[in-house]
Amino acid sequence: MKTLILIRHAKSSWDTPVQDKDRLLNQRGIKDAHLMALEAAQFFPKSYFVMSSKAKRAAETALIFAQNLNWPIESIQFLDDLYTFDAYKLENIVKSSDNRYENVILFGHNAAITDFVNKFGDIFIDNVPTAGMVSISFATNSWSTIAKGKTNKLLFPRELRND
Repeated sequence: MKTLILIRHAKSSWDTPVQDKDRLLNQRGIKDAHLMALEAAQFFPKSYFVMSSKAKRAAETALIFAQNLNWPIESIQFLDDLYTFDAYKLENIVKSSDNRYENVILFGHNAAITDFVNKFGDIFIDNVPTAGMVSISFATNSWSTIAKGKTNKLLFPRELRND
């Protein structure tokens, strides 16, 4: 059994004219990432491998989770290839994951995440929102052979906010 937890980066800022890859989180994004990290912790397996896009907004989201959940920062693998909006590229990255890891947590981008969860999960999601989390389990022992899985958990910031 393999479990993949996909987390879309939190809300980013468009206030500063920077390259897309260099956009940081805005205040709502920072708040949502902290809120999601604390709530999502109860749904994480005991052991997992964490990887994140190197884009600043995704990396910052992953670091906020690390801060809240006491993950060693050096345990997060930051990958240029995860800076993708293409579900096919995301699928190839997931399918090339090391089989010694039963559970993978991945911080990335839309539309890749929404398209991926609609292809591999069993619940249709119109749009995975910023800081949204989707957990999918696969009845296989090899990441390379994942096929349609079971969507175990959806968690979105709007469900947790008090505003």
